Amino acid sequence: MTACLSELTELRDRLLAAAALDRDAFAAAGLVTGALDNGMPAETVLLDLIAPVQAKVGTEWAANRLTVAQEHAASAIVERVITALAHHPAARTTPRHGKVTVACVEQEWHSLPARLLAEVLTLRGWAVDFLGAQVPTPHLVSHLHDTGADVVALSSSLPTRLPSAHAAITACQSVGVPVLAGGAAFGPDGRFARMLGANAWAPDARTAADLLAAGLAPPAPADVRQQIDDLPHLVDQEYTLVARSQGRLVKQVLTQLEDLFPAMATYTDVQRERTAEDIAHIVEFLTVAIYTDDDELFTTFMTWTAGILTARRVPARSLPPVLDILTAALKDFPRAVRPLGRARAVLAGVTAAHPGAPA
Repeated sequence: MTACLSELTELRDRLLAAAALDRDAFAAAGLVTGALDNGMPAETVLLDLIAPVQAKVGTEWAANRLTVAQEHAASAIVERVITALAHHPAARTTPRHGKVTVACVEQEWHSLPARLLAEVLTLRGWAVDFLGAQVPTPHLVSHLHDTGADVVALSSSLPTRLPSAHAAITACQSVGVPVLAGGAAFGPDGRFARMLGANAWAPDARTAADLLAAGLAPPAPADVRQQIDDLPHLVDQEYTLVARSQGRLVKQVLTQLEDLFPAMATYTDVQRERTAEDIAHIVEFLTVAIYTDDDELFTTFMTWTAGILTARRVPARSLPPVLDILTAALKDFPRAVRPLGRARAVLAGVTAAHPGAPA
């Protein structure tokens, strides 16, 4: 076991260097096929070699040690490496279980977690349809009708896609297909999967495969429901009204921010564009926090954003004024004001912990 762990550690370092630093797809694929040739199980290669390397790529980007272009290039090489593994003789299996459709929810472009699950299920003998990123719910339901899938595995990485995930879950269940949810969007403990009524949740591909092997019961006719049945707080219409106002809110914040944060007066056009993107993300996360009625979802994102900005030498103290403007604009929406206030308190602690942050 120790030798195996040592071997994996060395292979991870070499694969990270090939994908992220050298951008050498042939070398990266060679490392993976070599491991398969040497008898390493394909599932181990997928989940203990390739997946940790991709996670490290994301960590390095967040720490500003990789550019966006480098992160995208590395991710593309990882995708090619997975394809090389899927076509290797060691990965060939004959389907002996049921049919599984694996898809990312609408507007979700992070397809790698779903791809890993699809490959693991294929290795374990399932007949898998992998639909990839950003699958509109009506097309997903039509596919289920056409193929007679036994279960659908829905993946989402960004919490801002949770309303789309909810619509997909209820739509799939309405045609009698149980839903297994997975991905970072559903929370580290799966609380959002349960909140949205998924039949099951898995934190990783191995657990997901084990759950499917144990079997998921098809939804009963009584399970057919609307989103408000799972989230009664939506009756107050706060989510709907704020969601419709997202564009206006972003413009309002951008217009007023220069008065509250004078450093913006010296920003270049590119910096202003990036600031507008950051504000749009903040408004998106606030909107989904209203949808789920979960303040922690928003405060966690704001803490993460502060860390990202600090790593890029942008002062985290630029964030509280954004929250102040949004609080004033949304003063008539108590479920919006509440997470804004809590995030303001959290950020006060973050900025106090980094008093030397660049101005």
